[in-house]
Amino acid sequence: MKVAVLDIKGKETGRKVDLSDDVFAIEPNEHAIYLDVKQYLAHQRQGTHKAKERAEIAGSTRKIKKQKGTGTARAGSIKSPVFRGGGRIFGPRPKDYTQKLNKNMKRLARRSALSLKSKEKSLVVVEDFSFEAPKTKDFVNFLSSLGIENKKSLIVLGDSNNNVYLSSRNLERSEVVMGSELNTYKIVNATSLVLTESALEGIESNLKK
Repeated sequence: MKVAVLDIKGKETGRKVDLSDDVFAIEPNEHAIYLDVKQYLAHQRQGTHKAKERAEIAGSTRKIKKQKGTGTARAGSIKSPVFRGGGRIFGPRPKDYTQKLNKNMKRLARRSALSLKSKEKSLVVVEDFSFEAPKTKDFVNFLSSLGIENKKSLIVLGDSNNNVYLSSRNLERSEVVMGSELNTYKIVNATSLVLTESALEGIESNLKK
């Protein structure tokens, strides 16, 4: 499948790139995408949540009232969960949320996500570009030239470019990443996917293995 290469002003350069069918035109495996996104989101959780149970509460251990004759329920400790300031019953404990997913499944998920973007015509290829200085205005003009200034966009660069990254940092609906940082969640979370030529080469070489 051939796609026109655009310049920084959104105009065709007269060149076209051939997208690999093995990466951008497979039958999407939605379950693989689900598993990879699920793993990514699970790994964002720190798992440090903790509540004190009755054995961990600081307080007196004396019996707070006599056993019989009060007309109310028996009570043996101020740290009981039924009292204010007492321990919590079955409270959260620290937990490791990491999940395992084999390499082939993750690669299938990324290929499936890229194929979905290609099928939806939400994928654009641009020539490698840079800015002379970090300016948000220049980045907004770049998005406007592609017609995606009001969409959630993901711009994928082949190599680190500080000026482009800093120019995009103030924009909530746009994100700039390198090809090595690309994952399934970022692909499906974006409405429009913009790949530079160098990023495209790296993605294809990585996912064809």
